[in-house]
Amino acid sequence: MTKPDILCIGSVLWDIIGRSPSAMRLGSDVPGRITRLPGGVAMNIAMTLARFGLQPAALTAIGRDAEGDELVAACQRMGVDTSFAYRSDDLPTDRYMAVEGANGLIAAVADAHSLETAGDRILRPLADGRLGSATAPWAGQVALDGNLTEALLSDIAASPLFAAADLRVAPASPGKAERLRPLLAHPGTTLYVNLEEANLLSRAGAATAAEAAEALLARGAQRVLVTDGGRPAAEGTQGKGVIIGKPPEVLVTRVTGAGDTFMAAHLVAERRGAPREAALQAALQAAATYVSGDVGT
Repeated sequence: MTKPDILCIGSVLWDIIGRSPSAMRLGSDVPGRITRLPGGVAMNIAMTLARFGLQPAALTAIGRDAEGDELVAACQRMGVDTSFAYRSDDLPTDRYMAVEGANGLIAAVADAHSLETAGDRILRPLADGRLGSATAPWAGQVALDGNLTEALLSDIAASPLFAAADLRVAPASPGKAERLRPLLAHPGTTLYVNLEEANLLSRAGAATAAEAAEALLARGAQRVLVTDGGRPAAEGTQGKGVIIGKPPEVLVTRVTGAGDTFMAAHLVAERRGAPREAALQAALQAAATYVSGDVGT
């Protein structure tokens, strides 16, 4: 079996997205399109990495139901290895449902209960020798998403299985950002957050991405990237300060998955040897291309 280039740990599910070109508000009933595509933070990152030519493997929970079998087949077609995924006989395949209008995300519901229930069973390949063990831990890159439970994320922060890992962490949503606080102390962690998520983690009330990055570094984070929609983004590293990048101006046609695309593109740029400024700009360009609809999901 070919060793994966990177592990993507977290949610792999069906994204059910309703999009309308109209601006929407509470109670709106408008024409649009409804799609069902493989999604979830870990999957969105993995799909982008595969498009860049890497071989990602997903550590997640997928049911042995019909939706799960369809999802595994779709992952394979997109170049994402699910052979290490935990397949459950009694847990259904997770789903995410969102409604987007011309004015952005209106509402979303993430049903990732199977992933949360599976708990550390999704990490077995890192302990049983298939991908690593406590004495010979995985030493490569790991994209980790905040859909895992707070208890499991705390365990990961202290686990010998992740002691040598290059952890790239995304919170999944502002409501789950504070789950990531234990990972601030992990020396190999790079956090990818938006301004709202950064403020929840730092409790600083920063007005800009640069201020938020400074606040997170002050709270002990080793490295952070903070985005703020179409406004300047920032990357901060302990001992090296904070740099800023400006996103390209584009017409926004979708938003779900933009942060995951940003994270994956940044990771790929760094694997190719790009310096800090160039890696940040490459990630901003990839996210802008994605939200403009110029790249397929």
